[in-house]
Amino acid sequence: MRQVVVDEAGEGQRLDNFLIRHLKGVPKTHVYRIIRSGEVRVNKARAQAETRLAPGDTVRIPPVRMAQPPETTAGPGAAQPAISGSAPVPAREFPVLFEDDAVLAIAKPAGVAVHGGSGVAHGVIEQLRQARPSARFLELVHRLDKETSGVLLLAKKRSALVHLQDQFRRSAGQQGVHKVYAALVWGQWPARQKVVDLALHKTLDAAGERHVRVVQADHPDGRRSISLVRVMQSWPACDAVEAPHEAVSLLDVTLKTGRTHQIRVHLSHHGHAIVGDPKYGDFNRNRQWARGPLRFARMFLHAREIGFDHPVSGQRLSLEAPIPQDCATLLARLSL
Repeated sequence: MRQVVVDEAGEGQRLDNFLIRHLKGVPKTHVYRIIRSGEVRVNKARAQAETRLAPGDTVRIPPVRMAQPPETTAGPGAAQPAISGSAPVPAREFPVLFEDDAVLAIAKPAGVAVHGGSGVAHGVIEQLRQARPSARFLELVHRLDKETSGVLLLAKKRSALVHLQDQFRRSAGQQGVHKVYAALVWGQWPARQKVVDLALHKTLDAAGERHVRVVQADHPDGRRSISLVRVMQSWPACDAVEAPHEAVSLLDVTLKTGRTHQIRVHLSHHGHAIVGDPKYGDFNRNRQWARGPLRFARMFLHAREIGFDHPVSGQRLSLEAPIPQDCATLLARLSL
């Protein structure tokens, strides 16, 4: 059993991410399992995966089996092998939308996880660290789902990380982070439905997979979530031989709260799931579009704009990520 005292480098970090960094080689599913079982304690009390740590907190970490590197006869100056059973992390840069000494904003492509774990060997953060070995600090400020493309913020200083995460945690009535997503959904979204205000409840299954569902407003574990929805364009059903499709709508969704899978659950709950959504969407429709003439085989959700106060200058910044080419091509074909 280890007792680890959180230092300044761990300030504001989630407990799960703190453990993942301290338990190199331990599967992420096992990390979540020991948290849920209560084997991990923060200041002698049970804690949740999303618990934020502060300097001076004491984290009790139970003994776990670590993956061992293979034996080698190489000398002390030789490069160290990767952990047994794991591939080396490739170095990769991503399109930069903004960068200075404190903040890095990139355009994350769809299909790339933001970090490794849950069957994913590595993600954006690991690849960027590999590409920037001289970077003294580089951390994710927030997250995007693997299949979601768009603006992703990273901090290059601990102080910037704390400042930006505080903005993300501010309530809907406070000046915080402004986030706008583009989503293509099944059917004709009613123009009068401009606000979605629902309580959401998040659970984790045995494999650490997240599932979110709508609950009553007075549910003890429900968290209020608000999305503003605006119809940008809609297309009626088309039976043309070269590109038949059902009716779809392109929406702008502005988040007033930042719950897990908020947009995906909100839109699906109202009967208009996101095209290509594998968890809350329509499997048969998704398969037809992936295999049919339109050949669109992923979730159409794009974090197109983010606004925030710069953590050093205080200047309000608004950054936009251009819509990915596959999404642009799909919209063009719908318009034809």
